[in-house]
Amino acid sequence: MNEILPDIPRIYTALAEWLACMIYISVLKKRLSGWKFYFFTAGVLIIQTVFLVVTKDLSIIFWIPCMIAAIGMMFLFIYVSCNISVIEAGYFSVRAFVAAELVASLEWQVHYFIFNGKKSEEFLEIILLIIIYTVGFLLVWILEKRYTLEDGKLNIRQRDLWSTIVIGAAVFAISNLSFVTARTPFSGKYTQDVLNIRTLVDLGGFAIVYAYHIQLNELRIRRELEAVQNILQNQYVQYQQSKESIDIINYKYHDLKNQIIFLRAEEDADKRNAYLTKMENEIKFYETQYKTGNNVLDTVLASKNIYCIKNGITLTCVADGTLLEKMDVIDICTIFGNALDNAIEYEKQIEDIEKRLIHVSVFSQKGFLMIRFENYFEGELEYEGDLPVTTKKDMFKHGYGLKSIRYGVQKYDGVVKVDQKDNWFELYILIPLSI
Repeated sequence: MNEILPDIPRIYTALAEWLACMIYISVLKKRLSGWKFYFFTAGVLIIQTVFLVVTKDLSIIFWIPCMIAAIGMMFLFIYVSCNISVIEAGYFSVRAFVAAELVASLEWQVHYFIFNGKKSEEFLEIILLIIIYTVGFLLVWILEKRYTLEDGKLNIRQRDLWSTIVIGAAVFAISNLSFVTARTPFSGKYTQDVLNIRTLVDLGGFAIVYAYHIQLNELRIRRELEAVQNILQNQYVQYQQSKESIDIINYKYHDLKNQIIFLRAEEDADKRNAYLTKMENEIKFYETQYKTGNNVLDTVLASKNIYCIKNGITLTCVADGTLLEKMDVIDICTIFGNALDNAIEYEKQIEDIEKRLIHVSVFSQKGFLMIRFENYFEGELEYEGDLPVTTKKDMFKHGYGLKSIRYGVQKYDGVVKVDQKDNWFELYILIPLSI
């Protein structure tokens, strides 16, 4: 490096990188907690500081490999501390590196301006460092907290990660170009100019990766809304199809029932009578069995029950459908359709048919509409926020059923709660009866 340019002290750089990682760890879902987390973070700070100080005087040939190693430590710090994927950890590591470069560069530029590049009292330098780092990283935390989910699940894909890496690499290369050579159109010849260039480039780079982060967040929200809307529409279409099918089945049921009555009036042999009895019992399989007081709920329950019977699942229901009279048809289809679909999907995996049980309750209690779905459950629930993780393999395309239920319930100022008691999965819905 050019020795006439006063570079940032390696201890300052290590502290900036560590603080940047801590900012992103603070807004993500933790993997470590308690004393383990504190010991780990302290160890990382020591290792990072020692590494950067020891490699200070190495040849410029080793500069890039050392910076890559430093970023690698930031990656491990974030990945081990947070419950996120490797791709997400890489994404946030690059963003943390850019933020660290910006704050460290800004502090050193202000330091050089105030002290004019001369050695000053160490106490004053530390005070300035604390002020700049506190204000700088506090602003970064405020910005990141606004657009980063606690679980970090932005559905980051590999191409998103590589785009962020390219941006980060370009920012680092251009901002540090003057420290390698002054013979480029993008280099500065004077110290203050070089510091200005580095800080402004880092600021621009941070703005770019932050804007890209906002765009990814908006794309995630848009995809999620589209998925929820598709689920809402599909449940309503299923309801319409089920209603038509059940109407036809009921018509056939009554028609065949009348034919059976006519045949019984004839002189029948015992064998024929037994056959007709069997035929009548089979027809009852298709009869609408639910009379809750709400035609939409009856239709949804009947269609799901037919599917349950075919798959060896016992579906029971105790429901006062009149409590749903003020609820929109689509919302009834969404709430009950998705809840039952999720329960059925899981019960199909249970090997013991006797344990394939689903129960639905709809009742009023203390001025609230209570809707409860229960199904037999084996294992332990894993949560993302306040909702359980989908058990389906394709997590990107699935997991929106409960979100669509919550979306429909919130329209009526209601709340959704998921719980597990012994071997039962329980989904509670609480809605004020003033809807």
